[in-house]
Amino acid sequence: MSQIRHALSVKREDDFAAWYQEVISAADMAEDSGVRGCMVIKPWGYGIWERIQRLMDDRIKAAGVQNCYFPIFIPLANFEREAEHVEGFAKEMAVVTHHRLISDGKGGLIPDPEAKLEEPLVVRPTSETIIGDAMSRWIQSWRDLPLLTNQWANVVRWEMRTRMFLRTSEFLWQEGHTAHESREDALEETHRALEMYRACVEDDLALPVVCGEKPENERFPGAVETWSIEAMMQDGKALQAGTSHYLGTNFAHAAGIKYQDREGKEQLCHTTSWGTSTRMIGGVIMTHGDDDGLRVPPRIAPHQVVILPMLRDKPEDGEVLAYCEELYRQLAAQTSMGEPLRVLLDKKPGQAAAKRWGWVRKGAPVILEVGPRDMAEGKVAMIRRDRLWNMDNGKANFAFTPRDEAVAGIGELLADIQQSLFDEARARRDANIKRGVTSMDEVAAFYGEDAKNPGWIEVQWSRPTGEALEKVVDALKEHKLTIRNVPRDSEPAEGTCIFTGAPAVERILIAKAY
Repeated sequence: MSQIRHALSVKREDDFAAWYQEVISAADMAEDSGVRGCMVIKPWGYGIWERIQRLMDDRIKAAGVQNCYFPIFIPLANFEREAEHVEGFAKEMAVVTHHRLISDGKGGLIPDPEAKLEEPLVVRPTSETIIGDAMSRWIQSWRDLPLLTNQWANVVRWEMRTRMFLRTSEFLWQEGHTAHESREDALEETHRALEMYRACVEDDLALPVVCGEKPENERFPGAVETWSIEAMMQDGKALQAGTSHYLGTNFAHAAGIKYQDREGKEQLCHTTSWGTSTRMIGGVIMTHGDDDGLRVPPRIAPHQVVILPMLRDKPEDGEVLAYCEELYRQLAAQTSMGEPLRVLLDKKPGQAAAKRWGWVRKGAPVILEVGPRDMAEGKVAMIRRDRLWNMDNGKANFAFTPRDEAVAGIGELLADIQQSLFDEARARRDANIKRGVTSMDEVAAFYGEDAKNPGWIEVQWSRPTGEALEKVVDALKEHKLTIRNVPRDSEPAEGTCIFTGAPAVERILIAKAY
């Protein structure tokens, strides 16, 4: 096999972190903003987010949840009512203390001492407290329940170590907040949201995930139960791609979310919250990207098919362009996976090869090139981004296809690419979950210094709490490991817990994580 010359300068196996950053840059997805921990999301990256948002929003509304919007500034007093909640976020809160600037007399600006706020305002890290305050006004009777709300917004958590899309000081997300009559109704909503996330992330982003409950130490601050979807990246680390929380009556008690029940008695509501964010884009990069850049699943690609006319400043350029415009019209009239095709005719000036590799790095699912010879033969030169290379000769894997055949088969082709990316990621995940581990020595060996992309371990678990759980967390921390979740579909426990020696009651996954 001939040596393949990849489009990126860094390979995944050589430096995964540097490769990740180069994919973002080469795919023109985002750039540093000049503000620590904050990024500018460029059109291709934001286009992917818009697709995720659209598909997720459709699922949210299909469940009867209504979108709304709440202020980005939250009075500090709102957090002080919920001590456990504020403790969980205190180190990450950005706080506004003044409402005006004045000159410092040296050409700079400083907060005006006369403009200090009577009460500091927290820049939204999450909205349980302010939405709970609104719910306490909106709910009087059982007839007002369930109350199902969601907002698409930005939040700020002042992260110490940041990485684009994965962990930024400001990020975009959706947060659902609901109130219910009973624990049973609230838990049903908690699991409905979790299943919604699983379906969206697997079906639309092609990321296979494990659904399960978080242990006590990993719960959302103030929650009674936290459930997550966990995806495996190509370096073996876990990415928490979405969470759903049953909050019990904790937030209702703090915010006064009460209702008159069917017997006329006053009761506290049971509440939930659930959210996903732009870190899912980081998951798409680290799951599907290769040494040539990004590979975008067709369901979330801003442009599923890109047409590149090969223009050479020659008389036949007009005919080639007309051929491509007709091809564009034919493709735009097609559908795939229940939606009209998203097609781009790229008429920007530039060398055809340079434009092709630009779209390869961006990860457009299908690239069609058309030159004078293709036009004369009634064909297109097609590249499937998920199968870029001919492994026999090391060259780009062009398929020269009759135009009508390419148009007729494009919908099925895109669906096949979507499924192929998912199947590839699922096979990799399943091959890298180690089972049958019975001691911490085996855990330490699995994640030893020489281990490369080791994946996850499933172990027996006795569900310790309090001081016993703290010892487990400390033992795992020595190896930079965390408990990811208790898979809801795992086999029954058997034997003893590897941490405590007590009889196991369930199985857990442990891993290094982002």
